[in-house]
Amino acid sequence: MYSKGQIVFSKSGRDKGRAFIVYDYNDTYVFIVDGDLRKLEKPKKKKKIHIQISKHIDEEIKNKLENELYILNSDIKKALAKYNNKMQRDCEGGREPWQRTM
Repeated sequence: MYSKGQIVFSKSGRDKGRAFIVYDYNDTYVFIVDGDLRKLEKPKKKKKIHIQISKHIDEEIKNKLENELYILNSDIKKALAKYNNKMQRDCEGGREPWQRTM
């Protein structure tokens, strides 16, 4: 299921393959941000079927979102950059992290 602060990937649209962080969600939609094209002020509303979830949850972002603390777009960018750097080191066979089988 979805959790605030979780890293997800877009499976369709012009942002296909791009990493985002879950800002909020409801029964049908997930609201995602990346701090760059999709900022906190205007999160992307995407249907759940168009999202590939990952198991990684950024705890710092999650705590800020759940406790309604002040959060910046730069915090989102840093969290995604940290995740992307970790995945580049761990990447197996040149596949994208969301394409790997676990």
